[in-house]
This record gives sequence, structure tokens and C-alpha cells, in this order.
Amino acid sequence: MLRLTFAQMRRSLGRLVAAGVAIGISTAFVTATLLASDAMESTVYDAVTAGYGDADLVVSDGEVDDATLATLEAVPGVRAVHGYSQVGTELTGPRGQTYAGISTVATDPALRSGALVEGTLPRTAGEIALTEESAQVVGAGPGTTVQVSIEFWTIGDDGTETTRVRVDDLTVVGILDLPSATFATAESGVVVESLGRQWNAFTLGQGQPQRYWHATAALADGASPADAQATATAALGGDVVVRTMEEMGRAITAQVTGQADQFTAVVLGFAGVSLLVAALVISNTFQVLVAQRTRTLALLRCVGADRSQLRRSVVVEALVVGSASSLVGLAVGILVVQVALALLGGSVGDVPLPARITLTPATVLLPLGIGTLVTVAAALAPAVAATRVAPLAALRPAGTPTLAERSSRLRLWAAGLLTVGGAGALVLGPVVAVLADLVVGLALGLVGGTLSFVGVVLGAVFWVPRLVGSAGRVLARSGGPAARLAAANSVRNPRRTAATSSALLIGVTLVGMMATGAATSRTSLTSTLEGKYPVDVAVGTLANAEPLPTGLADQLRAVDGVADVTELTGALVDVVDGLDRLPESERAMAGSFTEVRAVDPAAAARVLLAPDALEGLDDSHVVVPTHLTMWTQIETGDEVTLSAARPTEQVTSPTQGPAAPPVTVAVPSDEAPQDGGARVTLTAVVTDLAGSAMIVTPAALEQISPDAPVTRTWLRLGAGEDAADVVSRVTAVASETGAALDTTGAAVERAFYQQVVDTLLAVVVALLGVAVVIAVVGVANTLSLSVLERRRESATLRAIGLSRAQLRLTLAVEGMLIAGVGAAVGVLLGTLYGWAGAATLLSTVGPVDFVVPWRDLGLVLLVAVLAGLLASVLPGRSAARTSPVAALTVE
Repeated sequence: MLRLTFAQMRRSLGRLVAAGVAIGISTAFVTATLLASDAMESTVYDAVTAGYGDADLVVSDGEVDDATLATLEAVPGVRAVHGYSQVGTELTGPRGQTYAGISTVATDPALRSGALVEGTLPRTAGEIALTEESAQVVGAGPGTTVQVSIEFWTIGDDGTETTRVRVDDLTVVGILDLPSATFATAESGVVVESLGRQWNAFTLGQGQPQRYWHATAALADGASPADAQATATAALGGDVVVRTMEEMGRAITAQVTGQADQFTAVVLGFAGVSLLVAALVISNTFQVLVAQRTRTLALLRCVGADRSQLRRSVVVEALVVGSASSLVGLAVGILVVQVALALLGGSVGDVPLPARITLTPATVLLPLGIGTLVTVAAALAPAVAATRVAPLAALRPAGTPTLAERSSRLRLWAAGLLTVGGAGALVLGPVVAVLADLVVGLALGLVGGTLSFVGVVLGAVFWVPRLVGSAGRVLARSGGPAARLAAANSVRNPRRTAATSSALLIGVTLVGMMATGAATSRTSLTSTLEGKYPVDVAVGTLANAEPLPTGLADQLRAVDGVADVTELTGALVDVVDGLDRLPESERAMAGSFTEVRAVDPAAAARVLLAPDALEGLDDSHVVVPTHLTMWTQIETGDEVTLSAARPTEQVTSPTQGPAAPPVTVAVPSDEAPQDGGARVTLTAVVTDLAGSAMIVTPAALEQISPDAPVTRTWLRLGAGEDAADVVSRVTAVASETGAALDTTGAAVERAFYQQVVDTLLAVVVALLGVAVVIAVVGVANTLSLSVLERRRESATLRAIGLSRAQLRLTLAVEGMLIAGVGAAVGVLLGTLYGWAGAATLLSTVGPVDFVVPWRDLGLVLLVAVLAGLLASVLPGRSAARTSPVAALTVE
């Protein structure tokens, strides 16, 4: 029986290849996903462990202080110990400034991360070594003097705010190469330990114990990491965790790759879709193979073969096809990932990638097992069908399949219940998300969408042939004999037509769903963002009321795509009256250091997206954002009195050598407002303006702060401009000033979301494209088998006058009918599912504007029809090249 099975496979080799291609593509997909996930995890592990240098032990997850370091140093076998901490600073150089995290350099080289590129490491408290990125931003190099500022503020029991500022002038002595992916030590520079201790004492307060983020230890040669770990754990107690480097790497990798694991699961979900489509193609193939071998199988029954032997024969055939195809897919997946790593050149940006893939038992056996099992499972139903025909009845010509079987009635009921029930849950999803809980609504929508789609696919055998037949009859009216033959042939085997069309339906539905969901999300988010932000783009300083670089507004006006620019002046004020709704103890804190910005209402109107954001603004009114009212309790109509913020006194002194510098202190003065800043009383108008800065007219602000500088600019983009491109140009201009500027606004957010949505859409469509390719293979396979089944019929038609071109046209129309119907229904379902998903996901954000991406959906439909046409080329050539005489000789 085994020899006979292999003989049948050789005769059907061409038909099995198409099914093998489908499972091979899916297996390659699974293999590539698993290998990419392993490469990502390996990359993260190397990155996180690089941050600890060549340490043998890492102490973390608890209070790590000087006592911890002393205990660790006393552990037998420990050669050196280093406590790691960072201080957040503002780093200023010749060409700009940035916010930097500065740590201390370890005394033992084994406990240092990164490498020294140029110069030396710092040896005194007046020296610093910077990373290449930080040095480039501030324009520093060896020998350059940079300023490091540390600001620390406290609030007294009486609500008085005290700001303490320390400024150190340090000489850059070295440039470091610290990969940005080093998650444990993402610092911008290093200083000596004595200066780091001064900084920590400044931020924590004199007399407070030194605190560290973690501690690392290097062991002496020959010392056992396991023994040192056990001794250190016992000595330190349960407050901290002592890990070996390998354990620490695995722990952080598990945290960092949490999102990566989710991404891998999502991609494997798409691979599962491809496997499902491949299973439909394989099942269809084996159904036709079994049907064509009906007489052979019946003869075998007559000569003594039992049902189990016939069933095993089909299963063995599927097992061989699945194993061989999965093996080829495994090789292709390995090759694709290895080529991708080679093309990336060992890194993506600053993230190092492995040069070669690493094969594990899971990445080899899992794709092979999945591909083989899916193939065998898809062939089980045809294998069982091969044993149900009586030997003598099978010797008669097989009749046309009908749907009047009990299994078909059960299928109809199951499909109807799943479709209706799932659709109901899908509709309830957005309602539950709004009224109850977003997560529950999403879960309900996901389950409902899945059930309804399964019902649609399950019932495809009932409605697909009817739709194909109806479309065929329309074409037959004006398409001539070829179209009429194609319409008739496309519904001769309803189950095969339904299975083939469903394979394409699955892929197109998911592509259409993503395209519709993305388009709807973009439109809805744009509307929501325009309501949240008053202007397209706002450029200002990160610190409140700090002046913008001179000439920035003119530079922004010159940016291509910027239609108009409006400048706002600003100052810090105290709300000295108008906070009556707050307890008296909270008024000083709530009203101190509030930022006020001034803009001319006419100039603002030219750039505002929502004119009502500054409704009521004039010389006697102040616009108060809703966000500010959360802690001030100001309401529309309140009389608010503003005065210039109390001045502060600052004294700065640079570091001179290793000695501790004087601490700079800025303490609020108790004096009255200076510079003639008379108090001004205005009537509050609360609006939905974004931010927490009050808006007044220039005349009102002049009474409080006559010399208020320009602190912010509002930009309006030109109509039809691409937000991402313009925002990128604006950001580039802002970064060239060297100042720490903040770029916000509706267009900025829109550009970010647009990039995220477009990237996600591109990735998803590419992944789902695999399923569509497999479905196209299924269409080609169906047409090829149809040609073989109708060989005599085609020969007869050729003999009575049908030309080769007409015969090829018949198969082309048939392929386009099957593909077109599946794609059309997929586009319709995808649109509905996309709307439902967007409505559920965005229900808590704002109103959802349902959008139909006609261009994208039309392109999907066109590609599907062309794919059906392409799938008919080889079968058409095969049918046309066979002479009528040769075809009529078929047994």
C-alpha cells in the first residue's frame, strides 16, 4: 500500500506542489518570526549586560547604600565594588544645552561600561567625560569647558517654595562610546566619585546616606560567582537581591522584551492566518485528488483493501507533503532572516544586532511540526471521505456534489448562529466600552468579530457559489461563449469554489479591516486633536517664561509649509486674589509661579484651529485653561488679581578643583513686586484651551511685566500640507538654535499618530499579504485541477470550434470571478469590522468619524482580480496546449 501511495504521489506531483507551496510559505513565515524574536532577545540581553561592564555580581531591588557596598567588599573573593547612581543635570556647552544624566566612573576597569574613544577619564572633581552624542549636541570636545547645573526645590510647611541651584564649570577630558541601548547605564557622561557624592548630598540633603541605583562587584581570579552570590545574599539579608550577571541579564531581558513578546505573538497570529488559508488550499487539493482517484480507490476496495488502509494512504501522502514543504519553508525562513541580518550590517541605528542567527530546537522543530500537523489535519476530511463510497457505487461516474446532506444543514445552522451572535457582540462592543469598561468592550468586540467571521467563512459554501453564479450571469450577457462557459464552470463544484474564494476572503477582509480602521482612526484623531490643541504647532521653551532665541519666529516663517506665525510674550505671576474656593493654606502654593502669556486676539485668530479657545479675550478678561482650574478652582466670571512673581536671588560659583563649591541658593523674596508691576484685576473666562498658562492681551501683561520676552510661537500650517514633513522641518529649525525647546500642537500629535498608524498599517498589510499570496496559489491550484477534470470537455469544445484564446479566456474569467467575489465580500466585511474596531477603540477619546478608504479598498479589489487573472495563466496555457485528440484519449 505504501508503494502504491508513492506511485500516486508521483502521478499527482504537479498538483501537490501547489499545496506544498502554500504550506511552505506559511512555515517560512513562522520560522522567520521565531528567529527574529530570538535575535531581538539576544540583542536586548547583550545591551543590558553591557551596561554592567564585566561585573560578576549585581546587587539591586532594594536599598543600596554605602553600608551595602562595605558588606559586599567584605565577601570573600570580591576584588572591587562600584555603586551606580545618576544625577539629572542641565549640560550647557559652546553650541547648546541638553538635559543629561551624569554618573560616577568606576575605579576598577572591569566595572566600567562602554569604551573611551578620545582623551582620558576624569581624575579630579573639575573634570568630566561625555558621551559622543552629548558632546556633539553641546559642541564640546577634550579641553572644552562645559557648565553643569543641578536644580533642586522644596516646599516649606508654610507653602514657601525654595529653589536650590548648583552650577559647576567642568573641563571635558574625554569622549566615551556608550551605546544608547545600554538600558542600565544610559548616562550622558561620568565624573569622579568625590564630585558625584557632593551632587548626591546636594539633592538628598547634608547628612543623608548615599543611595545607589545598584551595585556591581568584580571577583578575583578563580573565585566562584555562585559561592560569592550565596555569601553576599546571606550577609546582606533580604532587603536586596544579589544576582549573577547571567541572572541579571535574563531578568532585565524579560522586562524589556515584554512588548517584543507581544509583538511576536501578534506576528505569529498573522502566521496563523496564513496557515489557516494554506489549510483551505490543502484541503481543497486533497478533496479533488481523492475525487479523481475514486475509481482507483474503489478497485483497491474490491481487491481487499480496507477503509483504514485507504485512509492511511491519504494521511501518509499528506504527511510526506507537509514534512517536505515544511522543511523547505524552514530553510527559506532561515535564509530570509540571515540575509536580513547581513543587509542591516550588524545594527539598526545604535542597536547592535547579531551577525548570524542562532538555531535552537524550538525554532527548528516548532515550524516543522506546525506545518506538518496543519497539512495532515487539512487532509483528514478528504481521507475520511475516500472511505465512505461503496466499492461498486464508486465504479460509476461521480455525480455533482449537492448541499442537501444533513452535514450541510448542520453547517447552515451553525454558520447562522455564529454570524448573528457574533454580529450582536460586535455591535455591543462600542456601547460597553463607553458605558462600562474599554477593555471589556474591546474583548467583546474581538470575540464578536471572530465568531461572526467564522460564521461567514463556515457558511461560504452556501452563499459564495450563488454570488459567483450571479456575477457570472451578468458577465455572460455581454462576454460571449467564453464568459458563459466560465460562469457555468465556476459553480459546478460549490464546495471547491467556496473553499477557494474563502481563502482569498480571509486575507482581503483583514487587509480591508486594517485599511478602514487606520483611515477612520486618522480622521477621528485629527478631529480630537484639533479640539485639544489651539494651534497646529506651538514652539516654546521647556522652562516656564524663558525667552525664545532671538530671530526664531522669522526662521519659522521661512519654513516650507508654515502659513503663519504668531508670537506670545510671557511671564511668571502670582495669583494674589481670586482663589477663594481653596482653603487659605493652599492658596499661596496654588497661585505662585503661574505662567501668563500675552497674544493679540487678531493675530491669534489667524492661527487658531478653534476660535472659541480664546473667546472673550480682551484687556479686561483673562482666559483660564480648564487644566489650570483643577488646582485653582477658578470659574468663569471670577475676579482674578495678578501680580509679578516674587523675585529670587541667585548666587553661583563654579567648582575650583576637588574642593566642594558653595551651594547656590535662590530663595523667594518677601519684597513687593518690582519694576512697577502694578497688580491687575481681570475677569476670568474658562475655556478648553490646552496647557496651564493663562492668556491675556499684551496691554494687560504690560501692567504686570513691561519687559516680558517672547516665550512661545504659534504656527499654522498651509492647507493640504503633510503634517509629518512640516513638523520635521520645524523641529529641525528649533534644534539648530541650541536651546532646549518644546514643540507641541495638533499637527505634532497628528504627525506622530500618523506615523504610528501608517507604520503599523504597512507592517500588517505586508504580513497579511502572505495570506493573500497563498490564497492566489489556491486559485491557481483550483483552476489547474479544473483543467485536468475537464480535459475531455475542453477537448470536445475545441473540436466543435472553441479557439485556444477562448479556452484561455474561459479560465481567466473563471479565476477573476472566484477571486473577485471573495475580494468584494472581503472588502465589505473588512470595512464593517474596521468601523467596529475603530468605534470601540476610540470610543473613550472622542466622536468617531467613519471613513471609507475608497482608494485603498479599490486597490485591494483590483489587485485581487488581477491575481485571479494571473493565476489562470499557467492552467490556461496547459489547457490550450493539449490537442483535442490527445485529450479525448484520456481514460
